[in-house]
Amino acid sequence: MTESLEIGSQITIDGIKTNYHDIGEGRPVFFIHGSGPGVSSWANWRLNLAPIAAHGARCIAPDMAGFGYTDAPDGLRFSRDAWVEHFAAFVDSQTHDKISIVGNSFGGAIALAYAIRFPERVDRLVLMGAVGLDFPITQELDQVWGHVPTVENMVELMKIFAFDPSLVSDDLAALRHRAAMRPGVMEAYSSMFPEPRQDALRALASREEDVEQLKVPTLIVHGQDDRVIPVDVSKRLFALLGSSELHLFRECGHWTQIEKADRFNTLVGDFLT
Repeated sequence: MTESLEIGSQITIDGIKTNYHDIGEGRPVFFIHGSGPGVSSWANWRLNLAPIAAHGARCIAPDMAGFGYTDAPDGLRFSRDAWVEHFAAFVDSQTHDKISIVGNSFGGAIALAYAIRFPERVDRLVLMGAVGLDFPITQELDQVWGHVPTVENMVELMKIFAFDPSLVSDDLAALRHRAAMRPGVMEAYSSMFPEPRQDALRALASREEDVEQLKVPTLIVHGQDDRVIPVDVSKRLFALLGSSELHLFRECGHWTQIEKADRFNTLVGDFLT
């Protein structure tokens, strides 16, 4: 039952069957999820889409290529440019208006790269615990990208994301493990961020001089206790983005949208609409 909730609408984009959720009416806001094993847009944003839509937004959350219930076609080389191109084609299939983007972690890197490539399409950005820039990879991010699929490892991985370990139940870990073990999922995931993973991180990051040229209003959100993406990355983004504001949550890890859901929804909803 829970897994079925992850399946939304389906559309084929450049030969890739793409799963997405579409909630609300108003200004189009696209949500890009993170890169943990077994992740999907619904798992990432299930507490946020309807509340933010209530602010007067149309909230559209795709599973990125190779994640969730979107295909990982044979021969697709996963890269920042490939994800940006797939996302850009998906956006164009949904609207020709200017859009806002909310990007979490890996999704923040794709949102930033899309905004740099298509600045005329973006009117607002929200970057949450975003990769975005190059930095010395943390042991925790290396563990996320190098995940060895067992239920026990998934429990430990979920505890890395959350400041409060009580948020991580055996049921949640088992759900994510089952999602990661669907046919072809771990094979695709393992090919996305190969060793040396510092190089994989660098390949996702945007150049500082390109980030600095962006004029789009940007809300940067980060958990002060994030062990996966250092909070200093968001502080650097804040310094580079001249039209940005930065909001830090204490006693919060990498799951800002879950650990601080009510405040996050109000903050982001007000900023976007």
